[in-house]
Amino acid sequence: MRVSFTKMTGAGNDFVVIDNRENFFAKRADLARRLCDRHWGVGGDGLLLLENAEGAAYRMEYYNADGSHGGMCGNGGRCIAAFAVERQIAPPVHSFEALGDKYTASVAGEDVSLEMKDPRDIRLNVTLTVQGVNHAVHYVDTGAPHVVLIVEDVDAIGEVVPLGRAIRAHEVFRPSGTNVNFVQVTGSHALRIRTYERGVEDETLACGTGSVAAAVIGTLVLGLDRPIDVQVRSGARLRVDFDRTSESGIRRVVLRGPVKTVFRGEIDLQDVV
Repeated sequence: MRVSFTKMTGAGNDFVVIDNRENFFAKRADLARRLCDRHWGVGGDGLLLLENAEGAAYRMEYYNADGSHGGMCGNGGRCIAAFAVERQIAPPVHSFEALGDKYTASVAGEDVSLEMKDPRDIRLNVTLTVQGVNHAVHYVDTGAPHVVLIVEDVDAIGEVVPLGRAIRAHEVFRPSGTNVNFVQVTGSHALRIRTYERGVEDETLACGTGSVAAAVIGTLVLGLDRPIDVQVRSGARLRVDFDRTSESGIRRVVLRGPVKTVFRGEIDLQDVV
């Protein structure tokens, strides 16, 4: 079976996107691993399947590159919204379903905004012992779990994978694990970020829910002013805005940034149907 796909990127966070409204695939974990392999497949941080939904324009199913069923993906949500508008599946402003929740997207060409879930399970100033060293970290669930470490210079820390991987698998976050973000403040409205993503098990060029987590922690811990510009590893910038309702209450989070279609193609995937 030859499968049509679109390769898209949201600020460097790249995905394989498929219109799956006819529900072609039985082995979805295998499909994600095959397609996201950068040597033997299309290559990507994850797989986005656009599927039928009741009460929304469509449902987004997200699978990580390792085949695991992912949490909410902010950049993936922005990409699939642009895909749906391009294919005339949905109008420029529409709602879609993901993991039982509804998200509203606004697509203006390659500029896509997405209303995110309210942050929850916020834990500030937690001491985490990793490989015998104490680290001051912050935790927040922004649709996916995230740890934030505030550092002086994200470039000076060098390779983020060893520490990111150790925190990702730390017993405090078992069994599902966590994403890990290294965040540098560059202004009263600005951050730089590097993210180790679970499911990809590597540093990625961008992470939408991670950028939201960094902005939320930047506001709560460091008093940054919204909206907050987040420069991701690719060099692209995402903008995070929200309403602050109390000392620790944050609502109506909007993630905005660039989306680009990289290429379209077909691939033979007989063994995953």
